[in-house]
Amino acid sequence: MPRPELAALFDLLRAMPPAQSIAEQRTQLESMIQLINGNAPAVGRIDAGVQLGPGVRADVIVPPGAPPFPTVLYLHGGGWSIGSPASHGKLACQLCVGARAVVVNVDYRLAPEHPFPAPLDDCVAAARWTHANAQRYGGDPDRLAIGGDSAGANLSSAVINDLREAIAFRAALLIYGAFDLEASWRDYDRYAPDGDPVLPKSVMKLMLDAYLSGGASMADPRVSPLFADLRHFPPSCFIVGAIDPLFGESVAMRDMLQTLGCECEFHRYPEMPHAFMHLELPEAQQALDAACAFLRRHLGS
Repeated sequence: MPRPELAALFDLLRAMPPAQSIAEQRTQLESMIQLINGNAPAVGRIDAGVQLGPGVRADVIVPPGAPPFPTVLYLHGGGWSIGSPASHGKLACQLCVGARAVVVNVDYRLAPEHPFPAPLDDCVAAARWTHANAQRYGGDPDRLAIGGDSAGANLSSAVINDLREAIAFRAALLIYGAFDLEASWRDYDRYAPDGDPVLPKSVMKLMLDAYLSGGASMADPRVSPLFADLRHFPPSCFIVGAIDPLFGESVAMRDMLQTLGCECEFHRYPEMPHAFMHLELPEAQQALDAACAFLRRHLGS
């Protein structure tokens, strides 16, 4: 049994009817954006809606203080089908302040209107833009990290693999990511036997189906980065809740990277569901502190 305050929260979330479509999921998330972003920290400035390329924009968040700053490319979660820089605005600002870094919070195209590979292609384009243009915002392109949560961690890993010859990322922040999409579905009940209150199984299926609706295979290493050649991977920080249905994928990705001699740190939070860093809980602050310390350590901020 979760502790009392978590049990009440989980009961409230489970009482909400699961979305029956991607459109319903988007509407539900939109209704919660103001709540999710409450008490965001003050930053130096935010340049919203910066054009990075055809159809790709980002909010560029600059910390207080004097440049140059390290740079973090952030890819939001939402199952490749919902979410935006707005839904992850507070988290991006927290990383900006905590890591003392310019954060490029990317608005990539979403499925099912734009299934794989469109979201990944947009994130690759965003990485190239960030590397070429970070200095315009006080960012140092030679101290560049990439990170994201859930689908954003999946996309971050795929971007690293795609750009291995072009960009040397200093670090990867991988927050409750999906790294093997077959395992996302197959192992749901193993890690969340009572159902994840934030990511119900039916909602996960809608998201997976939307992303793969263009005919992509779950075994494609650009879809499931666990199957890629990961020997070039930068130091990585994994953050995941122990009752998250994606928990096993973080373990598998970490184990693979460690086998290949890549540097990893792993932060597991008991009783935490998917997307817990959006919740007002002590564990969310602990995870944020761990993420920012990791970024500062590897970016020299």
